[in-house]
Amino acid sequence: MHIEFKEELFTMSVQVENLEKNMAKLTIEVSAEEFEKAVQNAYLRSRGKITIPGFRKGKAPRVMIEKMYGAGIFFEDAANALIQAEYPKAADESGLEIVSQPEIDVVQIEKGKSFIFTAEVAVKPEVTLGEYKGLEVEVSPADVTEEEIAAELKREQENNSRTIDVDDRAVADGDMVTLDFEGFVDGVAFEGGKGTDYPLTIGSNSFIPGFEEQLVGAEIGVEKEVNVTFPENYHANDLAGKAAVFKCTVKAIKVKELPELDDEFAKDVSEFDTLDAYKADIEKKLKERKEAVAKREREDKAVDAVIENAQMDIPEAMIQNQIQQLMQDFIRRMQAQGLSIDQYYQFTGLDNAKIQEQMRPQALKRIQSRLVLEKIAETENIQISDEKFEEELKAMADMYKMEVEKLKEVMGDYEKEQIKKDMAVQEAVTLVAESAKVVEKKEEKAE
Repeated sequence: MHIEFKEELFTMSVQVENLEKNMAKLTIEVSAEEFEKAVQNAYLRSRGKITIPGFRKGKAPRVMIEKMYGAGIFFEDAANALIQAEYPKAADESGLEIVSQPEIDVVQIEKGKSFIFTAEVAVKPEVTLGEYKGLEVEVSPADVTEEEIAAELKREQENNSRTIDVDDRAVADGDMVTLDFEGFVDGVAFEGGKGTDYPLTIGSNSFIPGFEEQLVGAEIGVEKEVNVTFPENYHANDLAGKAAVFKCTVKAIKVKELPELDDEFAKDVSEFDTLDAYKADIEKKLKERKEAVAKREREDKAVDAVIENAQMDIPEAMIQNQIQQLMQDFIRRMQAQGLSIDQYYQFTGLDNAKIQEQMRPQALKRIQSRLVLEKIAETENIQISDEKFEEELKAMADMYKMEVEKLKEVMGDYEKEQIKKDMAVQEAVTLVAESAKVVEKKEEKAE
């Protein structure tokens, strides 16, 4: 199908051709007069960099430059300027909901003729919804167990523990020891097998299997031989699968002393006067956390079910566009951590193509989620009231620590409409999640 739009004065015309799989091609024709103006502007911008014998730098006439370097010397700059200026107008006039960056191809570029280029783009696909209300979703229970409360108390005990020296007994499991050691294979010391004043917690499994267990019973200052075999998949190939003897000397033993779980402990670590009140608060906070997790899980699984029931044909260009956005976000996060993307590639052994392939499922899921939720908002006629919009702006202003009116000033109409769309999408999430039938996920029992 061809649709043609023409601007007044015929400076530009646009033809729209619908392609397969929600792709479209815009053919944009710019008048010969406009093309000539763009070439002249390119000449004016570039002449200062061009030297022609017999003329001062920047003073050579255009005709002389074109004669020496060819008639098309300024065509590329002129084309780039016209594409940047005319494509957005053509995209807007086309009436298409474009969801990708354009793939540009120059069709005609010649002196005295109109400039013609095409832009192939992805168009927002139509979504056919299936069932989206009353869907069955499996969600983790939000109940809090005594074991979870005990684990929280244990963590707080650990955080408030003190370390004391032990010198009247041998090493026991759980002790923190300071250790000198040297490893030998076939009686010969090997590289990387020696340590001095090395801190090791017995039972942490920091060393190769069997090493830490053999230190139990070792006495301070008395050398003890530890016999181990390196795993077959050990990272150092020259040691993999080999038997080794480590000569070890424990130089110090320390243990953690945990505070008693009583009312005094509760007063020290919280705002409560009794251990029972503190435990009740732990239970309340754990419950709130688990309910928040269950809410997100319910929303995510409800949206997954909506996607499963819907039909849509997503163009590859739309997926690639989303991957590029994810990639840019990822690079920004790396830079915030003081790491360049090249350093990340070096450390991980990954490259751009591998990371983008890993991002593909996430990109596809984002697109699918947005499309079905926008369709539900449209189907349910979800409208954002002025009051709700004002509340959202106030929340944003508070987050950015600025006045609401100042935020409105710096925000354009597009940004405001986008916020309203996002709010409508979130209301669609709430609608499908709250209508879902929740089935409690059963805990998997270990065999």
